[in-house]
Amino acid sequence: MTVGQLAGLIAALAFLLLVIFIGLFLRKVSKTVSEVNTTIKSMTSNVDVIAKQTDKIMATSNTLVKDIDEKLNIVTPVFQAAADLGDSVSKLNEATQNLTEKVKDTSKGAKEGVKAGLAGKLGKTAWSFYRNHRNSKKNNKANS
Repeated sequence: MTVGQLAGLIAALAFLLLVIFIGLFLRKVSKTVSEVNTTIKSMTSNVDVIAKQTDKIMATSNTLVKDIDEKLNIVTPVFQAAADLGDSVSKLNEATQNLTEKVKDTSKGAKEGVKAGLAGKLGKTAWSFYRNHRNSKKNNKANS
């Protein structure tokens, strides 16, 4: 065997080892690709199930939101009426306070009780009539 033939034999053996290693590598790659395909099929079926369940959940959620919206439309006037009532009570309270302040202001200059304007005079006159009427009844009973 000559040196050239020996070199050719070594090159052929090296090429054979290269082909064997490439074959083993391709076999492992093929197995990995097969497993990836199986995983993708499994994931696809799981995603389909999840998508169907999500559609059901969304439909139920939409029904609940619609129901809540209808119930809120029923209850909203009650809250509006309560708010209006609160405003009315606040305005009445404010008017009462203003009236009280006006009565206090008009009675500050009075010497005895409330002698404020026409209302004070009318009250005093009415009290005098009542007192005279009561005294006259007592006197009539005492004389009888």
